[in-house]
Order: sequence, then structure tokens, then C-alpha cells
Amino acid sequence: SAGRAYFRLANQHSELCHHRVSWVPKIYTKTGDKGFSSTFTGERRPKEDHIFEALGNTDELSSAIGLAREFCLDKRHTFTHQLDKIQCVLQDVGSNIATPRSSARESHIKRTKFIAQPIVDLETWIDQFTEELPPLTSFILPSGGKSSAALHLARTVCRRAERSVAPIVRSGEADPDVAKFLNRLSDYLFTVARYASMKEGSEEKIYKRPE
Repeated sequence: SAGRAYFRLANQHSELCHHRVSWVPKIYTKTGDKGFSSTFTGERRPKEDHIFEALGNTDELSSAIGLAREFCLDKRHTFTHQLDKIQCVLQDVGSNIATPRSSARESHIKRTKFIAQPIVDLETWIDQFTEELPPLTSFILPSGGKSSAALHLARTVCRRAERSVAPIVRSGEADPDVAKFLNRLSDYLFTVARYASMKEGSEEKIYKRPE
């Protein structure tokens, strides 16, 4: 199930390492064949539920960042470790979303609580990059080389993830810092996309009104 997958695979890996058993866990469970999935709290909901929509968008965001990271590695950018950390934090975002407060026990809430430190990290990185960037005087189109364009694409996925998480946070089903993190992450991705373009010596395309 989507919500519990974050924990099931980790637990299976731990059991394999601890007991050194010979069997290999199957990736498919067949529990979602009828169009329902489970949250981490064990609640069964339709797959089109807003919880799973937000989980899917968050997963897509991590994949988009992973693709951008590969382009950045090719260009030997020094900030790829930040993208690694962000992908790990997005797993925590997913865990929090997958634990709706209305059906969570205290043990669930404690295990999936989202802390604010990653937000502070993003703000610090944004400020550091901004100090090196030229002032923004025009509307920037997604461009500036493959690394930059891929980071811009990740930014747009991040905005979608934020939109899908916002109503869940407003209803009290997820931690408010989850929405704050996604909001700040889109700003980070915009900034680091410009930074990648500058470091590669690629030209950013500027919006010009068609004549």
C-alpha cells in the first residue's frame, strides 16, 4: 500500500540484515488490486483519495530532483549533496502525509513527526546562492542548460505537490511544517537552477512579449 510502503521496505531490509534469511521479499502485495490503499495508520482509502494524490506528487517530485541531480553530477556541481538530503527529507514528508491525524495513534504521530530544521537549511542555502547570483531584473524562462532546465521542471512539480498538500495541512491531518518545507523548496529549486546556469556559463532565456 502507498502509505505503508515507506516503512514496510525498511523493516524488511532490517530483518534480512539481522536474521540473514535466504528469502527475498516481493515488491507486490496485491492489496491494492481493488482500487484501495492503506495509510500508515492502517486506514483503507480509495486510491484517488487526496492523501494518495499528495503522496504521488511528492514521489514524483523526488524523482524529478533525482533526474536533475544526474545532470548536475555530470557538470560536477558542488551542491548535489543538498539534493541528496532533500530527497531524504521528502521521504519524511511522505511519511507524515501518510499518517492522517484523525486515525493516528500517539506512536504513529511520534514516529512520523516532521521537524522544522530542513526548512532552515533551505533558507540558508537560498541565501548563500543568492549572494553570488546577479540581480533578477526580468522574468526567467526555464532554460540555462540541462541542469538548470531539469531543476526548473522539479520546481514546477514541487508547486503541484505543495498545492495537493495544502488542504491536508489545513484540515489538521498533517504537520504545518510539511507545507512550509515544500513552499521553501520551490524557492530553493528556482534559485539553484539559476546558480547552475551561472556556473555552467549558460544563458538564461528572458521573457520577451511577442510582437
